[in-house]
Amino acid sequence: LAAMNPAGTDAVLKRGQTVASNGLPLGPIYVCTRNDDLGPIIESTPADRRKDLVFFQNGMLDPLLEKYGLQLSPSNPNASTQCLVYFAVAKLGDKPMDGVTDLNPEGLTAAFGRHAESLARRLKSADMSCKVPDELNFQSMMLEKHIWICAFMLAGVKNGGVKIGEVEKDCTADVTVLISELLASCRLANPALPLDDTATVTARLLAYARSVAHFPTAVKEFPWRNGYFWDISQAAVSEGKADPAPTHSAWLKEYAPSVVPSDSSVAMFAATGEPARIVPATIIGGGLAKGLAAMNPA
Repeated sequence: LAAMNPAGTDAVLKRGQTVASNGLPLGPIYVCTRNDDLGPIIESTPADRRKDLVFFQNGMLDPLLEKYGLQLSPSNPNASTQCLVYFAVAKLGDKPMDGVTDLNPEGLTAAFGRHAESLARRLKSADMSCKVPDELNFQSMMLEKHIWICAFMLAGVKNGGVKIGEVEKDCTADVTVLISELLASCRLANPALPLDDTATVTARLLAYARSVAHFPTAVKEFPWRNGYFWDISQAAVSEGKADPAPTHSAWLKEYAPSVVPSDSSVAMFAATGEPARIVPATIIGGGLAKGLAAMNPA
């Protein structure tokens, strides 16, 4: 991210550094850290700057954002920004690779919130895609991305820890069952969202898997990832209803028992009119952070 600004006008913070109220540029604060670091980062950010936070993490962030009053609703004056990242940095210093697929050559990365437009300009300046959908479509896209990482990681672990490409090619039946169940869970928990039909979602997620075939698989960050669907299942069962994702629940217990909680819940937590330019940003994180900064030619 920082490499997207060759003039070097972004501020890149390293581990242990915090956002200060003075001495850093106004504008977006790109947060490119592990999910478990997000709470402390938000708390160390001055209250009047928290609305400038832009989150790049995988996983279900809604409970965290709601906890700190940063939920993405346009009616929220303190709404932050979230980016669904379909690009990747293989290692520190490498140029980001856009996650375009044979089914979606226009790209899948999307952003929503206060700084979505300025982030899209930064990415597009580096010949990378970024959509800026409305709230409901963004939420649907976010859940679809969430289904991808939860389904492919679990299917990979179930089959011995194979890579994403092997899941797509050799374990298609396993991952498509998971996609179908997790999509059903999303429909159950979010009936108002315009989610696409199962065949369309499955085809799109398989296509993305082909574009990142070399990625490894592992079930991790359970509260942020598969825990979302586990909780939906547990809530349904506790009400005497059928588990909407029985295969997902069973495979978690069988193939990733160390991450499944002993209790029934893994609850994690009790702008317009901008000029057409790259907005200077404060960037927190490692490899991805440096790539973003290089997208700012100013």
